[in-house]
Amino acid sequence: MKNVRYLPLLCCLCWGGQALAESQLDLSHPAAPTVHVEITNVKGEVTITAWDRNEVHVGGELGSGAQPLTIDGSENNLSIKVQAQGHNGWLNWGGDNAMSDSTLDVNVPRGASVKVNVVSAPLSVDGIDGGDIAVNSVSGRVRIHAQTPALNVVTVSGNVAFSGHAQRAKLQTVSGDILAPSLGQSVDLQTVSGRIQANGGPWQQLSLSTVSGDVQLTGGLATGGSMSVDSMSGDVQLQFPASLSSSIHASTFSGDLRSDFGTPTQPEHGPGSHLETVAGSGDGKISIETFSGDLRIRKSGSGE
Repeated sequence: MKNVRYLPLLCCLCWGGQALAESQLDLSHPAAPTVHVEITNVKGEVTITAWDRNEVHVGGELGSGAQPLTIDGSENNLSIKVQAQGHNGWLNWGGDNAMSDSTLDVNVPRGASVKVNVVSAPLSVDGIDGGDIAVNSVSGRVRIHAQTPALNVVTVSGNVAFSGHAQRAKLQTVSGDILAPSLGQSVDLQTVSGRIQANGGPWQQLSLSTVSGDVQLTGGLATGGSMSVDSMSGDVQLQFPASLSSSIHASTFSGDLRSDFGTPTQPEHGPGSHLETVAGSGDGKISIETFSGDLRIRKSGSGE
């Protein structure tokens, strides 16, 4: 019968552990309309939603094994970091295994700038209007709907989906796909094996590079704008308006090259195709090089 005496204690421990694992978050901090907010979460999920309040609020659930969460800083600069108990550092390497997933639901002023660091936590940003957005991610997918002057996303295997408008955008992945239908005047897109599908412009400057990922790009150049596209084995399809004004240099080593602007030529001996032509008055500069992938350069509204 001695074991009976320990039952209430065991029940308390079990309920206490469950409460710890289900630590609900409800934190608030006053914020300037253009506050800079930095958010770090190793595992779980981060959702950022803009609202019409001069306040940052954090809801959701803090995983077991994490330090108590706080919103640190001033009304102009705030920091929200999930950290493992007994560990410090940017992403608490070595301590994240002791933590369960944390879900952060963060509200920020509509004009806020956000910087987010995540590892295996999916990220969603919605409603930012006027602030910069910067993201560092490893494996979580990244979804952003915003109006931003500057967008910078770096991820390893997570897909990146952006909607809204970014005046300047830099999107980099290793194996993740990039989907961005509205990119502004300055664009840098890089991937190894991920697929790139992007629209926008008129571009003052655009740089795109891929190793094996396919590319679909639609848009036009600003007056005097420049574009550089480099692909190893991925297929590339570019679509420009009929009013395009630019010189065009295109070449492929072993892939098939077709263009609605000018006529590609093939060397007398050996593989490959080249295109040197001028569209309109030739105000801009377009350079496209592929190794083994096929290349299509099309006018808007034209068929294959």
